[in-house]
Amino acid sequence: MLIRPLTDRRRARALRPLAWTSRLAPPLAALALAACSSTPLPPWNPPPADGAAPRPARVVPPPLGSQPPPRGPDGNTPVTVTPIDPSVLPGQIAPLPAAQSPADARFSDPSVRYETPGLAEGRRAFTTNAELSQWLHHAAGARSGGVRAQVLEFGRSQRGTPLQALVLTRASGTDPGALDSSQRPTVLLLGQQHGDEPASAEALLVMARELAPGGLLTSMLGALNVVIVPRANPDGAEAGQRLLADGTDLNRDHLALRSPEAQALARLVRNYRPIAVVDAHEYAIAGPFLDQFGGLPRADLMYAHATTPNQPEFMTRAAREWFEQPMAQALRTAGLTQDWWHAAAPGGTAGLTLGGTQADSARNVNGLKNAVSLMIASRGADLERRQVQRRVHALVTALSSVLRSTVARAADLESVRSYDVREAASQACRGELVVRAQGTALQRELLVVDPATGQDRALHVQGVSPQQLRAVIKRPRPCGYWLAPGATAAVERLRMLGVQVLSVAEPGALLADLYEQTGPGAGDQMQLTLRRGLVDVPAQSYYVPLGQPLGNLAVAALEPDSDASYLSERVIGHLSDTARVMGNPSLVFEELD
Repeated sequence: MLIRPLTDRRRARALRPLAWTSRLAPPLAALALAACSSTPLPPWNPPPADGAAPRPARVVPPPLGSQPPPRGPDGNTPVTVTPIDPSVLPGQIAPLPAAQSPADARFSDPSVRYETPGLAEGRRAFTTNAELSQWLHHAAGARSGGVRAQVLEFGRSQRGTPLQALVLTRASGTDPGALDSSQRPTVLLLGQQHGDEPASAEALLVMARELAPGGLLTSMLGALNVVIVPRANPDGAEAGQRLLADGTDLNRDHLALRSPEAQALARLVRNYRPIAVVDAHEYAIAGPFLDQFGGLPRADLMYAHATTPNQPEFMTRAAREWFEQPMAQALRTAGLTQDWWHAAAPGGTAGLTLGGTQADSARNVNGLKNAVSLMIASRGADLERRQVQRRVHALVTALSSVLRSTVARAADLESVRSYDVREAASQACRGELVVRAQGTALQRELLVVDPATGQDRALHVQGVSPQQLRAVIKRPRPCGYWLAPGATAAVERLRMLGVQVLSVAEPGALLADLYEQTGPGAGDQMQLTLRRGLVDVPAQSYYVPLGQPLGNLAVAALEPDSDASYLSERVIGHLSDTARVMGNPSLVFEELD
């Protein structure tokens, strides 16, 4: 790569309109035109004061578990058992001994009882990978009322276990094209990224059955499509460990895509384009939290939406007002406690952390894909089988509330996504972007459960919240990014994520800002300055335009000192392998095969 000083003539040549060969597909040009027009937002009707979702045009069932159960003729509240086909139940195994304490006693079982292979009476183990696959195929085998259900093998784990999703729809087929043609929004429900958080997979098996023909939620498929991935980390689930087989934290690999599991999930999201993604987890109640605060977290369920720089404004607002508020109300109605996600601050720092800003988690990456992206977590990753019915109950209540909110706001969500897509594409070459941000300090009252008495105890604590971000590094927004011919790993990962990347067909010149390191440090601690020049670029190098819907996702990957950049993750080898293109390039591009 040759850098030449700028002259007026060279600057003019570098800023001539870009050109495409006949092999280049039209989406980039179409988006450039679309960005010049405006899409009005739908009327922004906040939910009522009690947090309930607006009444939808069609009748939909309430969130599972959110209604108080009816009393029987004898005045007692009966236990409702969700049905299960006996053919999928394994043999009985000796139960674990009960371990009760005053803190355990306040988290009693719900009146609704859930049945999956792993929740059967007498079980020691949760649902195995083989049982999970059998359960999904059983749900897909049901046929009724125009509902289509198909088990999709969308990848394999590092140890060769199939990664399976259940696609449920009333469209003409279960492929992405058929779901798109249905003009119904698609929701992705994701579970057990961490292998030691089993209640998330059990809850999603319940959701799979209730959305299948004959289930309590099947009627919702008249208004939406649902893709369910109950277990994203089958190797970790089998070993009872949090991480993937190679020690990678899957929920920190959704931008770099080093693992086959993360790559498969990225392709699934790229192909099905969900308008809402819910990532189900469990959180540990002891450990650092108990050590620091002398109490246990009390929330049956914690939640958080995407909180990363350059997040689409109106999808964030939709997550907060159209999803989280109704979900909180559903949980309260079910007698369950809820709160924004929080944990003891890492590294021995006193106080709370309320979520990260790095664009590497499923929550934040899917938010940058112009979707409502939510993380929900029930209490109990370290409880083994204790309180498991209540843990599943909290997740099922929240998940079914999300589906109900999607039905209620389907048209509005499509309008908001259309607006945010056009807004993202229109920002290329304009204004500023945030490279790195921090949360803002706050003080709040925190209720914890006294482990000795089981009673609530109030604490006044300090924390850092990502719900309001403070920019640490800002830069002018480029028109796009140039990548060297050797940056093929970055190109491959970006395309898996759905980011458009073009190949430079003929040598040319670019007006670009090049990064220069000015001090020690690596990754997000790197100290950089920019130097503008006219850059000669070879054929077979690459251009990533920011005039596209996922431009903000490309920013997170390609700014070298962002929190989860491809340079810091070694997906890009050298600082000189990328440059910020500061004018519309005078180049000829080809579409990548």
